[in-house]
Amino acid sequence: MARQYPADSVGLVTPEKIHISEPLTLACGRVLNGYDLVYETYGKINADKTNAVLICHALSGNHHAAGYHGENPEEKPGWWDSCIGPGKPIDTNNFFVVVPNNLGGCHGSTGPNTINPDTGKHWGPDFPQLRFRDWVESQRQLADALGIHRWAAVIGGSLGGMQAMRWALEHPDRLGHAVVIASAMSLTPQNIAFNELARQAITSDANYCGGRYLDERKAPDSGLSLARMIAHITYLSDSAFEQRFGRQLRAGTFERGQETELQFEVESYLHYKGKQFADQFDANSYLLITRMLDVYDLAREYNDDPVEAFSHALCKFFVVSFSTDWRFSPERSKEINRALIAAGKDTTYLDVETDKGHDAFLLPIERYVRAFKAYMNNVAEEISNAD
Repeated sequence: MARQYPADSVGLVTPEKIHISEPLTLACGRVLNGYDLVYETYGKINADKTNAVLICHALSGNHHAAGYHGENPEEKPGWWDSCIGPGKPIDTNNFFVVVPNNLGGCHGSTGPNTINPDTGKHWGPDFPQLRFRDWVESQRQLADALGIHRWAAVIGGSLGGMQAMRWALEHPDRLGHAVVIASAMSLTPQNIAFNELARQAITSDANYCGGRYLDERKAPDSGLSLARMIAHITYLSDSAFEQRFGRQLRAGTFERGQETELQFEVESYLHYKGKQFADQFDANSYLLITRMLDVYDLAREYNDDPVEAFSHALCKFFVVSFSTDWRFSPERSKEINRALIAAGKDTTYLDVETDKGHDAFLLPIERYVRAFKAYMNNVAEEISNAD
C-alpha cells in the first residue's frame, strides 16, 4: 500500500539535475565553463511564468526543502516542510517553488566533492573560492534555463537571506519581493571567530590530508563533527538548551564513590548532531561556505553605505528576526530595515518573540508562520491581479 502523506505536504518529490553549459565568470576571476545544479520544484508554474519563487538554503541546507524522497514511514520531510506546501506560507497552490543546492555545495551540485574535468580527480581544495554573487549568477542561469524571467519572490533564512539581499542588488528587475529571515548585511567579528574555530577543527584533523581526503579515501569526520558541534551551540538559545537538557545526565551518577564517567544529555546531543552532520556533509564545502560568509558585506562596494546599496533595489522586502537569536541578532535585522526605510523602499519588519534561538526560522512558530503566510498571500494576490 502506498504511503499516505499529510494533506498539506507536497508529497513524494524527485530531485532534478541540470547541466549549465553557459560559462560562469566567478568573482575571483576564474571561469567555470560548465557546471551542474541539483534542484527540486514544488507546485505548478502558471502560463506566463510569473508565480515562481526561489528558495535559498542556509549553510547546512540543500535542495530538499519539502516533501519526501521515498516511501519509508521513518523518513523525515525536507528541511523547510513547515513552510512549504498546500496552505502553508509558501503555498504550492499559488507558487511554483524552485530550491537549488548551491554551487560549491555537496549534495549533487558542482563543488569540492565532484570531479574536476581538467584533472579527472575531485576538485577538493582546488575548487574556486566563491562569493555570494556567484551563487546569484548561477541561480540566474538556472532561472534562464527554466524560462523564468522574474521571481515573484526570493526567500531565504540566515545565509539564504544574504543571498536574497544580493539578488535584490545584482538583478533588481528580476524579483518582486525579497524575504530576508534571521540574516545580516555582514558577519560580526564574533561570528567570524566561530567560523574560524570550525575551520581549524577541520584542517587540524589528521585525515584532512590538505583537503585531498577523497582521493586518499579518508574522511576528516572528527574535525567536521567538532566544527558542527561548535556551530550548533550558536543556533540555540540558552533557554532552549535549559528547557531541552537542563543538567540531566545521559550516563554516570553524581553519587560519591562511583567510578563511572559522567556524560550530560547536552553532551550526548552535540556528539550525535556532529556525527550526523559529518555523515552528510563535505568538509571542503564547509570551509568554502564559511569563508564566503566571512567576506560577505552587502555595502562594501557602495562606499560602505547600506542605504546607497539598497537604493539600487526595486523589490519589496519582508525582514524577520527572532528575539533570542544571538548568531544573527534582531539588531542585525533592524539595521537592514532601517537602511531600507532610509533608501525609501517598501519594507515590512517582524521581530518574533521566541526562546528557540537562530534555528527558530526553521520551526512552525505560530506568530512567525501567520505573518509569513499573510505576506506571501499578498504576493500571490499581486500575481493574480496582474494576470
